[in-house]
Amino acid sequence: MREDVLDEDVKVVMNVQSADYGETCVLILQELWEHVRAGQEEILLSPYLPASYAFLAHVLFCAPFLALDALGSVCQKVRSWRIAAGSGPPPSLRQWLGCFWRVWYRYVTVVLPVTAMYQTLRRPTLPVLAPSCWKLFVEVFACFLLFDMLFFIWHCSMHRVPWLYRNIHQLHHQHHSPFALAAQDASSAELLSLLLLALSCGWVVGCHPLSEIVFHLLNSWMAVEDHCGYNLPWALHRLLPCLGGAPFHQAHHSLHSGNYAPYFTHWDHFFGTYNA
Repeated sequence: MREDVLDEDVKVVMNVQSADYGETCVLILQELWEHVRAGQEEILLSPYLPASYAFLAHVLFCAPFLALDALGSVCQKVRSWRIAAGSGPPPSLRQWLGCFWRVWYRYVTVVLPVTAMYQTLRRPTLPVLAPSCWKLFVEVFACFLLFDMLFFIWHCSMHRVPWLYRNIHQLHHQHHSPFALAAQDASSAELLSLLLLALSCGWVVGCHPLSEIVFHLLNSWMAVEDHCGYNLPWALHRLLPCLGGAPFHQAHHSLHSGNYAPYFTHWDHFFGTYNA
């Protein structure tokens, strides 16, 4: 009898702790969302935000890998993290700058105006309440699964249809050994299609704007990490075995086939396009 009472007491305490944790998480997200919204409605609802946000996030996430490439010329430890020993030295500052201006020009001339038109038609809104922690996790994860599937189909199509490869995707494959900034060194049509895919995933899933912000941030980081050229000890694919990571994607650039999914490996395993 005494043991039963103790068990009930333990359950009550655990339920109270779980409720407290959930409330704390909700309060943190609500405060974060209110901080994001505070006086920023015009910016958050601007049709120019998605393209500007994608470009700036991409450049900022590339900065640590620019530092690694600079250190690689003098530090053997950094060079040992590079995926292919025979891939040559890290890209020079001149290559980085050339890549930066190409990506910037395509964003300004094509990606920015078209995505602005898309956002104007979409007419997003800003709810007062933030999502729960569980809802945020589910929405972000669902966006990644959907984006991964759509990207796999589109990427595979660009390789299997000669016209699509020549006119849209071939430019991205000028990098046999890609570096971080080269994740978006692609044709205007490809850059635009991928950003529209990401935006459409948020719309299809019905994401809260905060969930969508988190998804786009993580999406930008993972794209940069996939192209960085380093197999880092702390990389996401070492923490999550379901991810392919930089070695997975660099094999695609080397072989020009297989490993079509951007992040997860299950579609390539299922269709027999996986290359180790």
